[in-house]
Amino acid sequence: MATTTNYGWTTPNDTDLVKDGAAAIRTLGSSIDTTTKALNPSTTLGDIEYRSSTANTNTRLPVGTNGQYLTVTGGVPAWGAISAGGMTLLSTTTLSGLTTTISSINQTYTNLQIFVSGFLTVGGDPIRVAPNNNSGITSMQSTEGSSSVGSRTNEYMQLSGNQLGVLGGNANNAFSATIFNYASTTTFKPYNACAIFTNTSSQRLGSFNSGGIATTSAITSLVFDAGGSSMTGGTVLIYGVK
Repeated sequence: MATTTNYGWTTPNDTDLVKDGAAAIRTLGSSIDTTTKALNPSTTLGDIEYRSSTANTNTRLPVGTNGQYLTVTGGVPAWGAISAGGMTLLSTTTLSGLTTTISSINQTYTNLQIFVSGFLTVGGDPIRVAPNNNSGITSMQSTEGSSSVGSRTNEYMQLSGNQLGVLGGNANNAFSATIFNYASTTTFKPYNACAIFTNTSSQRLGSFNSGGIATTSAITSLVFDAGGSSMTGGTVLIYGVK
């Protein structure tokens, strides 16, 4: 029996008798029906077909759910869930004692956002941070209020900028910092920090500093202290930013 070029459907030979026509048509029709179904396996509105590893056969990808996106997994199309944007809270820590360490920081994000509120110390000293418990890898340029307080190298990462009196003595003080590309093992890490606080004259001041963390190691821990003063309050929120 003869067959078609693309799908191999059986057809009568040119010399076949006319009396075999009905059977030949049924055979051809069944082949067409089987092949067409293999190429169109969808059963539900919104289904998608894609080429499978079997010749002349498609695979049905069932319709996804609202909010999913089409991606590729293992070399074939698949529906994926859209992850939440913005920041993901990784940890919440209460500051206490001479030092507080936040370790085992999740390494699957791009940037690290640090927010500290309600910071209090016995001596009213400002807050500072040693990335990876190393106070000698940070350089910074800082300002407070309308004044520049210069640059520093090989020192702590100052969330509050300069050493101003009872900077850590007011529970309304708040500090924030972003460490960029913190999980990189090939580059240094720039950072920005800002604060709003009350100083010894009960003036509300803003501070801003930026700098870099001179290490190619990933930032996996942060050690908070107040320069020898005991910390008696404050909450640290660590966020991962995609």
